[in-house]
Amino acid sequence: MSERTEALMRIVVGIISGLILKIWTILIEIIIVIHFVVVLISNKRNRDLAEFTNYWNTQVYDYIRYMTFTTNEKPFPFRGDGLGKNKDKVDMKNGSSPKSKPKKK
Repeated sequence: MSERTEALMRIVVGIISGLILKIWTILIEIIIVIHFVVVLISNKRNRDLAEFTNYWNTQVYDYIRYMTFTTNEKPFPFRGDGLGKNKDKVDMKNGSSPKSKPKKK
């Protein structure tokens, strides 16, 4: 695909993925409030909510990388591998994904 065609395709992908991510952002903001309440009441984080928001963060990162021409890998929903890509488990002790932790010697 030529650079011009790829750039035009990014406009379509950007609009559609951007709308989906905007709607998803509203959902995440609601989940943030719910998660704060859950943590305040139970004194511990909910793993499922943390993993869902971590997955959202990954999708936003993929979208930004594609729209800034850093990568040619299309973001959700245009990627062929579905929703399971880049889904890391959240480390409930320090709140990071396993990929972000330094390796121990």
